[in-house]
Amino acid sequence: MASPEIHAKLSASGAKRWLGCPPSVRMEEGFSDKSSVYAEEGTVAHSLSELKLKYETGKMTKTIYNKRFARFKEKHSDYYNAAMDDYTDEYVAVVLEHYHALENPVIELEVKVDFSEWVPGGFGTSDVVITSDKLIEVIDLKYGKGIPVSAENNPQIMLYGLGAYAAYDMIYDFETVRMTIVQPRLGDISTFEISVPDLLQWANDYVRPRAQMAEEGKGEFFPSEDTCQWCKAKAICKARADKNLEIVQYEFADPNELTPEDIADILGRAKEIENWLKDIKDSSLEKVRDHGLHIPGWKLVEGRSNRKITDTDAVTLLLDAEGYTEEQIMKPESLRSLTDLEKLVGKKNLSALVGPYIVKPEGAPVLVVETDKRPELSSLDSANEDFEGVNEDG
Repeated sequence: MASPEIHAKLSASGAKRWLGCPPSVRMEEGFSDKSSVYAEEGTVAHSLSELKLKYETGKMTKTIYNKRFARFKEKHSDYYNAAMDDYTDEYVAVVLEHYHALENPVIELEVKVDFSEWVPGGFGTSDVVITSDKLIEVIDLKYGKGIPVSAENNPQIMLYGLGAYAAYDMIYDFETVRMTIVQPRLGDISTFEISVPDLLQWANDYVRPRAQMAEEGKGEFFPSEDTCQWCKAKAICKARADKNLEIVQYEFADPNELTPEDIADILGRAKEIENWLKDIKDSSLEKVRDHGLHIPGWKLVEGRSNRKITDTDAVTLLLDAEGYTEEQIMKPESLRSLTDLEKLVGKKNLSALVGPYIVKPEGAPVLVVETDKRPELSSLDSANEDFEGVNEDG
C-alpha cells in the first residue's frame, strides 16, 4: 500500500470496493476508521524506505541520513528490527533497479497525486514516481505478509498512475504508464504496463461514471470477495446477507439426497458464508459490548478462560525443592502445563505448594443465547468497573 494518507471518501486504496459496489460508500458513512498494529508497522516501514531512498538517490547527505536513521530506530523501537531493515533494503534495491534502467530518469518520493478530474475529491500519495521521456512509473510498497497482490488491472495503483500522469503530463510526452507493486516479505514483485490512451479510456469510460454513482449513493450493490473484504459495513449489508442466504432457498434436484454437483456448489460457497457469519458475530459482539445494543434472544457473558502460572521460575524452584526432577516438571525449554503438573503432583498438593502463583484470568466477553446459565454482563464498561472495584476492595 502507499503510505497512509488523509483518506478521500473515494480513496484509491478503496477503489476495488467502490468501483465494484458504488452504493457501499454511502453505507459506510458513520463507521469509524480502525487502526491496527499491522497498519502501524506498515507506516514505519514506509518511513524507513523513504529515508533510505532519499539517501540512495542523492536527496540527502550521508551525515544527515545517519543522524535521522539513528533517531528513527530510537523513535520506532517497537516496530523496527533487523528483518524490517532487510526487507526495506530489498524494496529500495528494486526501486533503484527500475530507476537506473530508464534513460534520463527523475525520481520523486511520497508524491501527492490528484485524480479528481475523474473521481470527485480523489487524491492519494504514491510512494515513488519515476519519470522519463516516454514512460512514467509509480511504485507501491506493500509491507504486509498476507497474500500476493497483482499490479495487473489493479484499480488502486492504476489511479496512482492516472494521478501521476496528470501531474507530469505538461512536462513530458508520455506514451506508457508502468505500475509496480513490491511485497518484500512475500518475495513478490508485480509490474503492469498500459498505454496512455488505454489508461485514459479506462478512467473516462469506467472510473468516472462509477465514481459519480458512488458519490451520489446510486448504483447496485454487488457483494463479492473483492468488494466486501474491506467494507466497513459488510456485517450489516442486506445485499451480502441475501447472497449468502441463497443457499437456504437452493432448489435441489433430488429432494432427499445431495448430488455431487450440489455438494460442489455448497463447498464453493462455504468460505464466503463462513466469512460472512464471522463478520456478523464480531460486529454483533462489538455493538452489544461497546454500544449497548440489545439483540433479542442473546446476551453478553464472561467467556471461558484457562488458568495460568504467573511466575514459572518460582513454581520451578518450589517443585524442585519438593524433589521433583527437571525431566518431570519441564518440557525441553519451558515448564509443563498445569494439567501435566496436576497429574504429577496431585491437584490438591499442587494447589497447596504453588497456589499463589496460579490465577484464572477473567474471560473476554462473548455473546451467547439467553438460555446460557452464565450471568449476563450489561456491557464491557460495567464489567471492567466491577473488576476494578474488586481489585480496589482487595
